Amino acid sequence: MSDALTEPDLTAGRPNTEKIKSRRRIAREFAVQGIYQWRVAGGSADFIEQQLRESDDFKHIDIKFFTQALHGAIQHSAALEQAIQPYLDRSLNELSPVEAAILLLSAYELIHHPEIPYRAIINEAIELARTYGGTDGHKYVNGVLDKLAIQLRSVEIEAHKQAKKQI
Repeated sequence: MSDALTEPDLTAGRPNTEKIKSRRRIAREFAVQGIYQWRVAGGSADFIEQQLRESDDFKHIDIKFFTQALHGAIQHSAALEQAIQPYLDRSLNELSPVEAAILLLSAYELIHHPEIPYRAIINEAIELARTYGGTDGHKYVNGVLDKLAIQLRSVEIEAHKQAKKQI
């Protein structure tokens, strides 16, 4: 028998209040990490993906979505940058690499995943920027994506406005 005191479990009987991340959210985190790595150090999407797959947490992600997002954002980066640039106050290269990676991923989703609601894409980007970006990076990301969504998803945005009016 040990003489050491043990701390009581203060969480016993309480529900876990910590948010459980969805497989898609974790996939976005990995995709942002991969896009960040690509922007900072270069390399192919295949090589970056292989490195990221070595993480213990990789087994918890939506692998298909991750692969599409990582490869798609890198493959279409020039077009994505061109779509984003009019809504920036400086070049994409002058942004924090984290915010730039989040914007590239989100622009890719807005353009290539019309089945994902624009509001979900923007909300996910804001959460990623809050977690990994600079102090007010989430505000900047939100402003840019709001403007980009108006250009890319005007029909969906108008339908959302009409639905809100009817409530």
